[in-house]
Amino acid sequence: MSEALAQENIYTIDDIYNLPEGSRAELIDGRIYYMAPPSTRHQRILSFLHLEIGNYIRSNGGICEVFPAPFAVFLCADNSKYLEPDISVVCDKGKLDEHGCNGAPDWIIEIVSPGSRGMDYYTKLSLYREAGVREYWIVDPMKQTILVYDMEQAAAPIIYSFADTIRTTIYDSLEIDFSKILF
Repeated sequence: MSEALAQENIYTIDDIYNLPEGSRAELIDGRIYYMAPPSTRHQRILSFLHLEIGNYIRSNGGICEVFPAPFAVFLCADNSKYLEPDISVVCDKGKLDEHGCNGAPDWIIEIVSPGSRGMDYYTKLSLYREAGVREYWIVDPMKQTILVYDMEQAAAPIIYSFADTIRTTIYDSLEIDFSKILF
């Protein structure tokens, strides 16, 4: 006698919108991935990067906008890939509506948490590359490294440390000095 295979639920964007207030999750191809609350260290890095990028854009009259998490990114028109990157930089205002970004942001930064390591290094890298994200940074506080993927030019990332100053690829003159992050 054979046992029936367990049926896996297929979730939709409606399930994301119906989560209890304060819950954070992402949706990838019918599966929900819940996100743990970020640590203080994570939030310090997020705040530092958000301010550095936002101040640069404002000081240089840039057209791009920077959005810290939680901010909805719908990578596919069918809403099957709903993500909340730690930082999204969007230069095409036509992609923005009241719900978030429809399509690939130009630059995404993910700050690795213990529970997000596989998602940030593998799953999201693949999704972002496929969707057309131009630049992707993986900031890993535990390893004190930053992997910078120039999705338009190179397949392999450049690896930096928290002691380095990193120049972005989408802006010729934006440099971020990671040694200025206060822990």
